[in-house]
Amino acid sequence: MLRAESVVPVRMRRVAVVAPEPALRETLVRIAEAGCVEIDLAVDGGPSVRRGPAASRLQRLRAGPGPAVLSAAPPDLDALEREGRADLLAGEAQLEERLGGAVRHGAVAALAGWCPEAEMEATAARIAGAGGALVPLPTRRGVDPPTLLTGAAEGPPDRRPRTVRRSFTPLVTTYGTVPYADRDPTLPAGIAYVVMFGLMFGDAGHGLLLLALALVLRAGRPRRAAALRPLWPFVAAAGLASALAGLAYGEFFGPTGVLPVLWLAPLDEPTRLLTAAVGLGAVLLALAYGAGIVNRLREGGPAAALYATSGVAGAAVYLGLAALAGSVWLGQAVYGVVGAGVVAVGLAFAGVGVYAGTAGGAGGAVQTGVQLFDAVVRIGSNVVSFARLAAFGLTHAALGAIIWDGTTSSAGRGPAGVAVATLVFLLGNALAFALEALVAGVQALRLEFYELFSRLFETEGRPFRPWRPPVQHLTGPAGGTGASEARATTGRGPVRKEEA
Repeated sequence: MLRAESVVPVRMRRVAVVAPEPALRETLVRIAEAGCVEIDLAVDGGPSVRRGPAASRLQRLRAGPGPAVLSAAPPDLDALEREGRADLLAGEAQLEERLGGAVRHGAVAALAGWCPEAEMEATAARIAGAGGALVPLPTRRGVDPPTLLTGAAEGPPDRRPRTVRRSFTPLVTTYGTVPYADRDPTLPAGIAYVVMFGLMFGDAGHGLLLLALALVLRAGRPRRAAALRPLWPFVAAAGLASALAGLAYGEFFGPTGVLPVLWLAPLDEPTRLLTAAVGLGAVLLALAYGAGIVNRLREGGPAAALYATSGVAGAAVYLGLAALAGSVWLGQAVYGVVGAGVVAVGLAFAGVGVYAGTAGGAGGAVQTGVQLFDAVVRIGSNVVSFARLAAFGLTHAALGAIIWDGTTSSAGRGPAGVAVATLVFLLGNALAFALEALVAGVQALRLEFYELFSRLFETEGRPFRPWRPPVQHLTGPAGGTGASEARATTGRGPVRKEEA
């Protein structure tokens, strides 16, 4: 059973970083080392921050965008400019930007920001050694905290999530930032994705190849793909789903006869496969409406959940239309009557919600009618859209059959035929694997984004961006690269100097 904190974004607290003016720099350096505080910057309408001396020197260097490294001790800016240390100048410029945005009262300065609640105690203890303090602040009404998903890579190293959750996170973050009030759909979205991918890429042999690829990524090979290593559980899950679907279809590098058909052969029973695909889509849409209702309730309360087209009203229209379809399928008129009534109630509530967001009058009524009609049409098209699970599953099976037919027809023509058959089998499967993996991956993503996520999210949140430049500690005099030794640290732990 999932813990409650695993299905919501990381809990954030509004905080103030407070320190005596002489200790403010060291306090901010320790904040950077902690790597888990997002500090508010000056924006339009806020305090004006002039370009500091480090930023001016950085501009004179005309250095392009690059990594910023923060010096723990105040550096010699002239020496950094002479030596072309754009990285240290960039870090100092970031520090100047934050120092300039501080609110000062006498000898005390303060900066506002956000910090994960679970990290407040450790961060407060870290900056206390410099004379600073981390003070909780009340969150102003109408101000949404930034969002950090439990599986995001930005999480502190000692509280990083399980690898599986982290590997699924890009599915959600690629679509957009989850609003802070909403539920975190990472795990359900990942499971839905790999199931849909498996149905379209159903071949036990190809699934085992994906599993092997996942193990290669886990080992950090090849080195050029080392950045993809955190995704290995995602690739492994997709490979496992494909292998299981292949077992159900009796496919092992095509219809080779190695495996028996446990459920259905796609090319022999396309109608049954199509029915199963649409049925799965209907279930996923129902679950998406359920999640949408919870999100609308958390975002705006009962009224928002009741009247939204992605809330109770939209779910009622969806269920009513499902009942109407069931009455046609089963020949039961009573289902049609009940379904029509539920659709009417759902449209009435949805109409109230849509009309409230218009300018009113005749124009608002026309806009409401158009949007309600669009909502009904979209429900039908979204359900039918899941037929692509069957269509691309059939395509994959057809390619496998063509390759296997070419292999068997060539193998009976002597030694040369065996060589040709081997070549056809290997090259054909390599081409089918690459092409179908790409197509199935894109189509599963499309279904997830347009059919499912469109019901989960109505707004977009703001991602949590902690300030975490690497901090360089010089053992020699503060300044340029003349120091004898240096080490760089971040909130993620020590890093080598050359990586800084």
